[in-house]
Amino acid sequence: MSTLAHTMMTAARSADSGMAGPGELDRYPYADPRGTERATPNWDGVDSEMNRVGRRSGGSRGRGLHGQLVQQLGQMIVSGDLGADRPLVPEEIGQRFEVSRTVVRESLRVLEAKGLVSARPNVGTRVRPVSDWNLLDPDIIEWRAFGPQREEQRRELSELRWTIEPLAARLAAGHGREDVQQRLADMAEIMGHAVAQGDTLTFSRADAEFHALLLQVTGNRMLEHLSGIVCSALQVSGGPVTGCDRPTETSAGLHTSIVEALGAGDAAAAESAMRQLLAVLPEVDRVVPAPREH
Repeated sequence: MSTLAHTMMTAARSADSGMAGPGELDRYPYADPRGTERATPNWDGVDSEMNRVGRRSGGSRGRGLHGQLVQQLGQMIVSGDLGADRPLVPEEIGQRFEVSRTVVRESLRVLEAKGLVSARPNVGTRVRPVSDWNLLDPDIIEWRAFGPQREEQRRELSELRWTIEPLAARLAAGHGREDVQQRLADMAEIMGHAVAQGDTLTFSRADAEFHALLLQVTGNRMLEHLSGIVCSALQVSGGPVTGCDRPTETSAGLHTSIVEALGAGDAAAAESAMRQLLAVLPEVDRVVPAPREH
């Protein structure tokens, strides 16, 4: 096992135990929604002590009360606990969650930027319908994974990956950089060792970085922008959808095949290997039919 593989597998195990560990993978916020309890507070008549945002730090990408309030309100909106056109009164929110007006105001601005709420003069702040949400926002992807739309999102994320990742693999073969190529090879190696050791956490972290890197070397800035979305899809898909969702020797081997095709500059082989990877699990065929090879 290479030094990098050993370091990153150690870091993943440290993260799993709640300890901060070294390693490049710590750049990404990895969370396993299947092992996380979703907070579903009742907005009406809630117990203020149970819903005090300072007590709910798990799963929040932000830090402090601001990040936690964004997380709490976002989950409530996406889950339907706060329905469309529901008025959000800042004073009421501050009292319910025991936070200052500044925290409430900044949190609502973040939610507005995500398309979840709108603020208008003489009307106030109201929840917006699903059609207005930024469904490609990583936070919204995460929140939907815990709500009643989880199966619909699972299908949509799978279809999105089927659309963009084979193309990304093809384009990346023509834009290879030695440092990125080595990094992709390292990730594939780590996945192989993780499968052998039954280390699901390390596999998923290396897998997320692999696919993010691939999108970042396509030479297409719009595809590069989607790298965070693919990472989120890998982390919160809610169940096995593609070969990346369940660590197997076949999955690890196909990642290696992609690396080899990229190194050889073989765009067709890279695209084919990616399609095979996304079709490893039979249930994928029921979600998105595999395109015909030409």
